Amino acid sequence: MAEKKTAAKAEAPKAAKKAVKADAKAQPRLKALYNNELKAKLKKELGLSNINQVPELTKIIVSSGVGKKREDTRFTETVELTLAKITGQKATSRLAKKSIATFKIRKGMGAPVGYLTTLRNDKMYEFVDRLINIALPHVRDFHGVSRTAFDKQGNYNLGLKEQTVFPEITFEDAAALHGLEVTFIIKNGSKEGSTKLLELFGMPFEKEGK
Repeated sequence: MAEKKTAAKAEAPKAAKKAVKADAKAQPRLKALYNNELKAKLKKELGLSNINQVPELTKIIVSSGVGKKREDTRFTETVELTLAKITGQKATSRLAKKSIATFKIRKGMGAPVGYLTTLRNDKMYEFVDRLINIALPHVRDFHGVSRTAFDKQGNYNLGLKEQTVFPEITFEDAAALHGLEVTFIIKNGSKEGSTKLLELFGMPFEKEGK
């Protein structure tokens, strides 16, 4: 009995090491790339003295407004379903924050004015990978994304005219077309640093001077 207990104890560290290796393998590609290579590369390229100053993607917000079609149940359900399908996460509705007479919208009114999802950690990196390598190449007449859509904090906004560029969207889902906005929230961001981070992820920015 004592020999069996000793053998079990000896196997425990081995099992733990295997579990760690399995977790490392399960990491999303871009997450592993960032942690293993890109952080050090960005630190050097940006001339930073501390690794904690390196730009880091912290969350992705994927949203879509419904505008004048907020009373069209079929359309709003399509928008909600689209966000859930392409992000793998349930979308939450947004109510009006202020009144807009033109659209007959009153602050806090019952019908949603849009939907959004907030992605972090693994789901965030998986979404970015699919967006850059699968969705954007399917945009018609695509010549790259804008280099000017950064705010003062270095966060980046990307607009898409149709949800159909994502492979998760079926023919039925495309019956009601709508646009999307993807917001990249970047810690320690700046226009230069955030641009370099997204470029290293593979973001296809338009050529300089356009």
